Amino acid sequence: MDLLRSLGVPRVPAVVVGDQVVHGWNPRKVAALVGIDYIEPAHLSTDELRQRLDRMLAAAQAAIRQFPAERLQEKTPGRNRTVRQLGYHIFRLALALRDGIEGGEYPEAWIDEQAPPEIVDGEDIARYGQRVRACLQKWFGQARWTGEVHTYYGPQTAYELLERTVWHVAQHVRQLSVLLEQTGIPPSLPLSEADWQGLPLPQEIW
Repeated sequence: MDLLRSLGVPRVPAVVVGDQVVHGWNPRKVAALVGIDYIEPAHLSTDELRQRLDRMLAAAQAAIRQFPAERLQEKTPGRNRTVRQLGYHIFRLALALRDGIEGGEYPEAWIDEQAPPEIVDGEDIARYGQRVRACLQKWFGQARWTGEVHTYYGPQTAYELLERTVWHVAQHVRQLSVLLEQTGIPPSLPLSEADWQGLPLPQEIW
């Protein structure tokens, strides 16, 4: 971390070669840094990404409603994050997309934001999620996918931030679904492989 900070990088992930660094998810720049050719994969359209995001948020709402209240304070594997916080985090990530594109800035504090005390149980989180979905549906009708957003992991185009938001949300919805299944409760609104297809998701859930 001392090395990364000396190069102007506040947090991982980053790829460093000598005194050159690429911060965050940017496969094109990573390929150039390590000297290999990079073939740009096919990307989903903004309309498809918007639809995927809303389906995933709907699935997250359904799943968090199903969690037994006593399980919401359990920690998720490998993270100091409760199931309650994971549920809130999913919807805050989605809203941060709008905030970042509209304001041109995407601070790290948004990622680490804690659920407010008035959001207590799964129903509270789901209601917050419904407000987020309504805000996004209204905003998407007038959103402009041009320009650049200065994020905590480097500059991103508006499209890149949209794609990142969708796969980031998708990964957490996968985690939420697995945690629910481990309690013996099948998700009432399950997602399929088709919902993940075309997104740069890791194979592993955690």
